[in-house]
Amino acid sequence: MDQMNQIVARNIRRLREEKKLSMDELSRLSGVSKSMLSQIERGEGNPTISTLWKLSNGMRVPFDALTVRPKAAFEIVRTEDIQPIQEDAGKVRNYPIFPDDENRRFAVYYLELEPDSFWQSESHLQGTTEFITVFAGEVEITAAGRRFQASRGESVRFRGDTPHTYRNPGGEMAILHMILYNP
Repeated sequence: MDQMNQIVARNIRRLREEKKLSMDELSRLSGVSKSMLSQIERGEGNPTISTLWKLSNGMRVPFDALTVRPKAAFEIVRTEDIQPIQEDAGKVRNYPIFPDDENRRFAVYYLELEPDSFWQSESHLQGTTEFITVFAGEVEITAAGRRFQASRGESVRFRGDTPHTYRNPGGEMAILHMILYNP
């Protein structure tokens, strides 16, 4: 299976070319430097979730368009085969299990948040809704000025088209599933 940075590299280059954007234009639209963009398109390094959000917002495509893998008639996904996208010095790991293919309008992620980890997410596309289910530990989510706490067996739904944060306030790893609905 391809490494996630190679998948992201191919998708960003394809989407940028489909939209007839130069690297300079995408850099200006996203706020990601041209040198960083060039490095990402070559498949070098591991861009953060925040960097990928900036690029997806700059191109006006769902985040998942950057992480979508080639299609097959069926797919068995093993988390250990997926290179996670990381934040907070690797304490937040986001595994794109079923990225949005730009037609399905939803994506499924598996997240691991180490104790005391924090991740601030950029706003997603207008109308995006996030559905979070906690399978272990606890998570504190702040969105649209409200704070939600969810523990094992609880779920939270909120608008993802505003900046929002995730924090693991507990002493054990938090494990979440996230469904992102893109209207």
